[in-house]
Formats: sequence, C-alpha cells, structure tokens
Amino acid sequence: MFERIKRLGSDTAIYGVSTIVGRFLTFILTPIYTHILAPEELGIVATVYAYIAVLNVVYGYGMESAYMKYASTLEIGDKKQVFSVPFMSVALTSCLFSGFVLWQALPIATFIHLSEGFERLVIYSAVILCLDGLALVPFASLRMAGKAARFATIKVTGIVVNVLCNLVFLISFEMGVEGIFLAGIISSATNLLLLLPTIVPQLKLSWNGGLYEALLGFGLPYVPAGLASMLIQVMNRPILEALKGKAAVGVFQANYRLGIFMMLIVSMYDFAWRPFFLAHASDPDAKPLFARILTYFVLLTTSVFLFLSFFLEDIVQLPLFWGYTLLAEPYWGGLYIVPVVLLAYIFLGVYNNLMAGVYIEKRTRILPIVTVTGAAVNVAINYLLIPSLDLMGAALATLASYVVMALLLYTLVQKFYPIQYELGRITKIALAAVSVYAMFVFLPEGPFAVPGKAVLLILFGVMMYLMRFFIPSELKGLRALIMRKPPAEQ
Repeated sequence: MFERIKRLGSDTAIYGVSTIVGRFLTFILTPIYTHILAPEELGIVATVYAYIAVLNVVYGYGMESAYMKYASTLEIGDKKQVFSVPFMSVALTSCLFSGFVLWQALPIATFIHLSEGFERLVIYSAVILCLDGLALVPFASLRMAGKAARFATIKVTGIVVNVLCNLVFLISFEMGVEGIFLAGIISSATNLLLLLPTIVPQLKLSWNGGLYEALLGFGLPYVPAGLASMLIQVMNRPILEALKGKAAVGVFQANYRLGIFMMLIVSMYDFAWRPFFLAHASDPDAKPLFARILTYFVLLTTSVFLFLSFFLEDIVQLPLFWGYTLLAEPYWGGLYIVPVVLLAYIFLGVYNNLMAGVYIEKRTRILPIVTVTGAAVNVAINYLLIPSLDLMGAALATLASYVVMALLLYTLVQKFYPIQYELGRITKIALAAVSVYAMFVFLPEGPFAVPGKAVLLILFGVMMYLMRFFIPSELKGLRALIMRKPPAEQ
C-alpha cells in the first residue's frame, strides 16, 4: 500500500510542479490587476470569466471524463477509436457552439449586462471556449498515458505565454480589460498547437456508434452536474454584483483568489487521483487503499489551512513584487473571507476523492442530484447572507455548498461502492484543528503574535500525536522514505 500511495504522491508532485509554477505565474497578475484596473473593471473580468467557466462544461459535455473511463478499460473499440470519437465530437460541437456565440454576440452582451465598450469580450470568449474545448480530450489522454511531465510542460508554457501577453498588453500597450482576453486567446492557441503531436498519431477518421453511445451515457450526466458545480464556484459574483455592486465583486474576486494556495493542492491531487483510482480499481485492497489516501489528504490540507489562516494577512501586507503587495491596500478589507475559502476547497477535495466509486461503478447519473442540491444551497445562502454579511455571505455560501455535496455524495456512493473510511482518524484531525484555530482567534496582536502562531502550528502536531493519530506502519513507512528504503507492503 505504501508504495502505491508513494506513486500517487510522485504523480501529484509532478502535476503539482506545473500547477504551482503555473498558478504562481498567474498569481503575479493579481497585484498588477489590482494596481492597474479599477475594482469595477476587475469585476467585469471576473463576471465574464465566470460565464466562460460555466460554458466550458457545456463545450465538454462530459467527454473528458468518459474518455478517461473507457480508455482505462478499452471495453468498447480500440485505443485510437476511444481517443478519436470523443475528440471529433467535441471538435465539431465546439465550432458550432462558438459560431452561434459569434453570430449572437451583441444580444449576448446585452443579456449579461456588459457595460458599453466591452461588447467585444463576447467574441474573445467564444474563441477561447472553442480552443479550450479542442484541448480537453488530448490533455486527458496525456494523463491516462502517465505523461505527467509532458502535460505539465504544455500547461506551464501556455500559462507563461498568458502572463507575458498580459504584461505586454496591460503595461506596454495599456489595453486594459481587452488585453486580458486577447492574452487568453493566444495562451489557448499555444496549448492546442503544442498538443498536435499528441492528437495526430492517435486520430483515426472512423466512427464507432456503440462507443459513442456509451461515451454519451457516461458523460452527459456531467453536463447538469458540471453546470451546477460551476455555478457554485461563480454564482456568487453576479449575485454579489446585483446586491452590492461591481466594486464588491472586484474586492471579493481578489481575495477569493488567495484561496489559490489550497486550490493548488486540490487541483494537482485531482489530476493524479483520477488516473490512479482507475488504474487500481481492480486491486484486491483497493477500498482500504482509497480510504487511507483520503485520511492523508485531509491531514495535509488541514495543515495547510492552519498555516495559511494564521499567516496570510502578514504575507499579503509584505512588499513582494517591485514594491507591490500581493493585493493593493484597498482590497485588504476582504481578507477575512480567505479562511472560509480555504476550508471550502478542502471539502471540494474530499468530494473529488469520493468520485472514485462513481467512475468505477459507472453511476454518473447520481451526480446531477448531488451538484444541483449544492447549487440550490449556494444560491439560497447567497441571497440570504449577502445583504447582511456582504463578502462573507458569498464565501459561506460556497463553503456550505461543498459541505453538502461531500456529505450527500458520501451517503449515495456508500450504497453501491461501500468503503470503510477512517472516520475516527479524520475526526481527530478535525478536533485538533478546531482547538488550535480557536486559540488563534483569541491570540492577541503584538510583537509576539507571529511566534505565537508558530507555537500553535507545533501544538497541532503535538495534539495529533497525543491522540494517537499515527499508526506504527506509517511511522515505519516515513522512516523508510527518509532512509530511501521501501518498506514492506502494509
């Protein structure tokens, strides 16, 4: 078990390098945006990209996930067909969808309440959506083939191009909001160009109707499920804009993006996790393996949550980039939402972990139930709490959605793919974290605040030890890892 978990950790690390480097490069843009763009302009960018995120689900209609499932088993069709059928399907529909958006660009701009002078953002968005749709299946192919390094290289290259174009368009050419979207087009085109060596050798111009029917049966439930999931991530922006104005959206977006540190962990884990559980689904000890991995995931993310919650305000106020802080001072008033955003991402990671049973047993039809419920909770809490709690209401709505989704998915999956998760150990993590965080809340400000926070982090580890969280096999495995000697299978 230890060696397989170690392999998952290695793959996660490779995806993590690309994700961390890429997100860090993208994050550099945050202080630039907040120093160059007015909160209203940043609010427009956040709102339009929220619509792009939602439409990405429609453009993919579950074909990425369906490809990964059938590529892992090859139960219908050969290897090239399993790649070509979903790729050609998404390529055709992406062009049709974007063609329609281009044709109706002005009415769409009016419908989403784009300010005068920003109508062209709809055209730019249509191009980005089409290019990203074409890249979905090829990127999934690299993950299933175990080509994590190549996947990472292409992703990082595209992000580097995006950041450089942003710098040129915003600083040198002073193009403002339009420059951000033009940079997105160039970045997406770069990704697709670099994926051509992956696409061409696997492309087979033949059709397999039975395979396509199976792909649609597996993938289409992801459309309502994916739309609901994306609404959870972005719906608070338009609601916040309607209730509090564009400036509030800009402040919320800037602070929400500080959750990037937790999102990095969740994203890079998910990139490695899905190919991993599909590859090990038939192992005799698959279920205990999956349970142990969830425990480690919760431990890691909880530790990161505590560290960031304790020190993020200190980090944000440090001058890091040519005298710039991570956020311009007018945005600091929203920092109080960041711990809630971090916690929300932990529950999203738990939800992703529980997806193993859905894939293995082909029960994707339950996903709309889970995600639509989460979306309904999100919308209700946004409208209920934003009027009185402002930005915190929007953040709490996101957290509540992911908590409900994780609990509901756990309940449903246990009925057809039961796993004895280590709930006792996970409870110990939660108890120690809540205790330490409560001490942090009452920690007085002053010269001893930073050392006090460090002591609290150490106390978290001590509490875990005193509650006997760690088991002997894990301690042996850790010692063997340090000594670079693989332990016996546990």
